[in-house]
Amino acid sequence: MNAPTGLLILIAPAYVAGSIPFGLLVGWSKGIDVRKAGSGNIGATNVGRVLGKRFFWIVFFLDLLKGLLPSLGAGLVIRFSASDWLTYLLWLAVGFAAILGHMFSVFLKFKGGKGVSTSTGAMLGIWPYFTLPTFGALVVFVTVYKLAGYISAASIIAAIAFPIIYALIGLNRGWPIWSDQLPFLAAATILAAMIVFRHRGNIARLLAGTEHKAGSAR
Repeated sequence: MNAPTGLLILIAPAYVAGSIPFGLLVGWSKGIDVRKAGSGNIGATNVGRVLGKRFFWIVFFLDLLKGLLPSLGAGLVIRFSASDWLTYLLWLAVGFAAILGHMFSVFLKFKGGKGVSTSTGAMLGIWPYFTLPTFGALVVFVTVYKLAGYISAASIIAAIAFPIIYALIGLNRGWPIWSDQLPFLAAATILAAMIVFRHRGNIARLLAGTEHKAGSAR
């Protein structure tokens, strides 16, 4: 089996894995439907708001893993090395399939969360091209959250920073970001736009001064 075929086979399972609504399942385990509590979102932030900080971390890591494992699996298929656009695109497609699964879950009538945790995992798994920029974006997230106190604002700014950090690291390390790795730069920009779009309600509340300090969308 050649590398492109192996990557193609992983796309559908990655979407299904991303679709698993861990936030909803954790809530059900405690007798609560998180879609009807707090913000109504199935993500870690709302679960933490409804059930407590411990459950935030449980859902965060589960959602992160369902993005990380498909990307790592795809990386193993190609031994974390690509030499052409098609291989880069298919590697990205596996990671994006998991992210889209979380945002538009097949188990929830194509509704879902905002994708921050799953995106973080998916990008961490694309070693080393997105792993290093993701760590940089996490630093931005923590810094903004500590300064402003809004998870939503931290998520938005970290998402915007991600493609910028990728470009800076790529230029510094001599990666062909304007040629062979142009799909990576495009994907980083598209992912940032997707996350910002999913937070459009938060942006409106931040501008209106009605956003919750301790969480994302209501």
